[in-house]
Amino acid sequence: MLAKKADELCGRYGLQSLFTAQLIDLPWVIENCPHLIPCAQFMESLKPGRGMGHVLPEALAEAGVKATFLNHAENPMTVHELAATISRANELGILTCVCADSVEEARAIAELHPDIITCELTSLIGTGKVAGEDYMRASTDAVKEISPHTMVLQAAGIHNGSNVYDAIMYGADATGGTSGIVSPKGAETTLQDMFDVLDEMFAALDRARTEIEKGE
Repeated sequence: MLAKKADELCGRYGLQSLFTAQLIDLPWVIENCPHLIPCAQFMESLKPGRGMGHVLPEALAEAGVKATFLNHAENPMTVHELAATISRANELGILTCVCADSVEEARAIAELHPDIITCELTSLIGTGKVAGEDYMRASTDAVKEISPHTMVLQAAGIHNGSNVYDAIMYGADATGGTSGIVSPKGAETTLQDMFDVLDEMFAALDRARTEIEKGE
């Protein structure tokens, strides 16, 4: 199962991973995958009381959900609702990962200071095509100029270790994917490739730090 493989790799390499799942599947992930950050695919600014058919933030927090995606291309939000939902998430200690399509949208969302902004061109989602260096650098810089503490996750089309390497080298704090991981060659193989590349990058950084310290 994908969640178990991701959990195994996070434990082995000491890395953190947001793992999104349908609401009905999140309790299983929470119970069986201690190394993952369970992430809801959506949340609302709803407060306790009336709200038939909506997603109550307190219910997610009580269940053990630690993060939520917001404003995905398949479930966009108004600016008013997005701001209110980020505020509610902050009240409950739920991390917010907000999707942005363009550099301009990333800059606007940064004004709301979410924990993470996922920069992904809607036109590339599910295509296996990855945004170029110019977009990755420009969108990351746009966020950091306004909200330095907001992490930037570059996504859309990410499907192998090479894509992971490029995204990090172009300035992203993180990367990931969905359809690109559940690929014809197998999700577990794809995940392994991605984690191996990250591990190699961190190892290289450690070696560089050691050499610098020796030089001092």
